[in-house]
Amino acid sequence: KYSVSMVIGYLKGKSAIHIHRKAEGVKKGFIGRHFWSRGYCASTIGLDEEMIRAYVRDQEHLDKQEELDFTQNP
Repeated sequence: KYSVSMVIGYLKGKSAIHIHRKAEGVKKGFIGRHFWSRGYCASTIGLDEEMIRAYVRDQEHLDKQEELDFTQNP
Protein backbone atom coordinates (compact mmCIF):
# COMPACT_ATOMS: atom_id res chain seq x y z
CA LYS A 1 0.00 0.00 0.00
CA TYR A 2 2.87 2.41 0.80
CA SER A 3 6.10 2.92 -1.11
CA VAL A 4 9.45 2.29 0.56
CA SER A 5 10.44 5.93 0.08
CA MET A 6 7.21 7.15 1.70
CA VAL A 7 7.68 4.93 4.76
CA ILE A 8 11.36 5.83 5.17
CA GLY A 9 10.61 9.53 4.75
CA TYR A 10 7.91 9.33 7.40
CA LEU A 11 10.14 7.42 9.84
CA LYS A 12 13.10 9.74 9.34
CA GLY A 13 10.92 12.84 9.71
CA LYS A 14 9.07 11.76 12.83
CA SER A 15 12.17 10.32 14.52
CA ALA A 16 14.19 13.49 13.81
CA ILE A 17 11.49 15.64 15.42
CA HIS A 18 11.25 13.30 18.40
CA ILE A 19 15.02 13.17 18.94
CA HIS A 20 15.30 16.96 18.60
CA ARG A 21 12.56 17.54 21.15
CA LYS A 22 14.10 15.10 23.63
CA ALA A 23 17.65 16.45 23.19
CA GLU A 24 16.69 20.12 23.29
CA GLY A 25 13.90 19.78 25.84
CA VAL A 26 11.45 21.73 23.68
CA LYS A 27 7.91 20.97 22.55
CA LYS A 28 7.97 22.79 19.22
CA GLY A 29 10.35 24.00 16.57
CA PHE A 30 12.29 21.90 14.14
CA ILE A 31 11.89 23.89 10.91
CA GLY A 32 15.12 24.45 9.02
CA ARG A 33 17.09 21.81 10.90
CA HIS A 34 18.54 18.60 9.53
CA PHE A 35 19.15 15.38 11.39
CA TRP A 36 19.36 12.49 8.93
CA SER A 37 21.36 12.49 5.73
CA ARG A 38 19.51 12.47 2.43
CA GLY A 39 18.50 9.14 1.00
CA TYR A 40 18.42 5.64 2.37
CA CYS A 41 19.50 2.12 1.47
CA ALA A 42 16.90 -0.57 0.88
CA SER A 43 17.71 -3.97 -0.55
CA THR A 44 15.45 -6.74 -1.71
CA ILE A 45 18.27 -8.87 -3.09
CA GLY A 46 20.46 -9.06 0.01
CA LEU A 47 23.49 -6.81 0.24
CA ASP A 48 26.47 -8.17 2.09
CA GLU A 49 28.01 -6.35 5.04
CA GLU A 50 30.91 -4.87 3.07
CA MET A 51 28.55 -3.32 0.51
CA ILE A 52 26.56 -1.69 3.30
CA ARG A 53 29.71 -0.39 4.98
CA ALA A 54 30.88 1.09 1.66
CA TYR A 55 27.48 2.75 1.19
CA VAL A 56 27.66 4.33 4.66
CA ARG A 57 31.25 5.51 4.08
CA ASP A 58 30.20 7.14 0.81
CA GLN A 59 27.25 8.84 2.51
CA GLU A 60 29.51 10.22 5.23
CA HIS A 61 31.85 11.64 2.58
CA LEU A 62 28.94 13.22 0.69
CA ASP A 63 27.52 14.73 3.89
CA LYS A 64 30.88 16.28 4.80
CA GLN A 65 31.20 17.70 1.28
CA GLU A 66 27.68 19.20 1.48
CA GLU A 67 28.50 20.80 4.84
CA LEU A 68 31.72 22.25 3.43
CA ASP A 69 29.90 23.60 0.38
CA PHE A 70 27.18 25.14 2.59
CA THR A 71 29.66 26.86 4.93
CA GLN A 72 31.55 28.31 1.99
CA ASN A 73 28.40 29.43 0.11
CA PRO A 74 25.60 30.09 2.63
